[in-house]
This record gives sequence, C-alpha cells and structure tokens, in this order.
Amino acid sequence: MPAGVMLAQTKGVAWPAITLLYLVSDIILAFAFEPVLRLIKFICGKITFLPRISAMLKAATARSASHFSGAGAGPIGLIMIAFGVDPMTGRASALAAGHGFLTGWTIAIVGDMFYFAIIAICTLRLNTIIRDPNITMWIILAAMFVMPMLIGRIRRSSRLLYQKI
Repeated sequence: MPAGVMLAQTKGVAWPAITLLYLVSDIILAFAFEPVLRLIKFICGKITFLPRISAMLKAATARSASHFSGAGAGPIGLIMIAFGVDPMTGRASALAAGHGFLTGWTIAIVGDMFYFAIIAICTLRLNTIIRDPNITMWIILAAMFVMPMLIGRIRRSSRLLYQKI
C-alpha cells in the first residue's frame, strides 16, 4: 500500500483519485468474494463437523470484537476486525454476526478504508519530511509489521501489571 501511494504521488495522481480507486477495488472485491463466502457457508451446513468449526469461529470473532467494543461483535468491533486484518475477514466476521451482504460489506469496507487512510496519510506526511519515496515506503512497511507486535506486547504487559495489583 505505501508503494502504491508513493507511485501515485510521483505520477501526479491526486490522493482523492487513489482513495476512490481503493474504494472501487473494495467494492469489486465484495462482488468477487461474496459467492465464495456463501459457498463456504453452504458447505459448512452440509458437512457434520463444519458447524462446530463455524461455532468456534463465531466465538473467536466475538472475543476479537470484544477487545475493541466491549462484549459482542457490534459494528464498531467488526469494523476494527476489518481494519486490523483485511476486508474479507471483516466480511466473514460480519456474516458470522448475522449481517447481510450490504451491511456486512459496508462494515468491512469502512474498516479497510480507515486502514488505507491511516497508511496513506502517514506515508504522504512522512515523505514530506524524508523526501525519498523508497526510504519512506520501507519505514511505513516496517511500521505496519512492527507496530501491531509492539501494541500487543504493551497490552499483554499492562494486563499482567493489572493482574498483580
């Protein structure tokens, strides 16, 4: 993603056009992935052990969403799943929570667009300071991988600290 943002900037493509292109790609993804998701849901209903796996995934989704929005897989929690993982996982989680095509993909796309906005803004801002698209791209890519690990470590440490108190 940072490479695409930097390439667009160097070719003179304005950020609103890139944002619109990213949104359109998410909408195309919705129409391409939904039949696969529905097929998986159908197959899960026909094979005896798959409903148990489906129940475990629903429980895992609820646990993941509860980190962001309290108990349950509400819209904000589902948006954060799409933000933190990818829009397909966000849509699968929304389906598991009972959301239909339009609502489910809206949730997934909102989360993905938030992620895109944060990465695009950070990339463009950092490049105004560094002024080297390659270095900027590598810094943002490194941050995309390292930051979630650091946040997870900090959250685990703070939980351990509160358990001791």
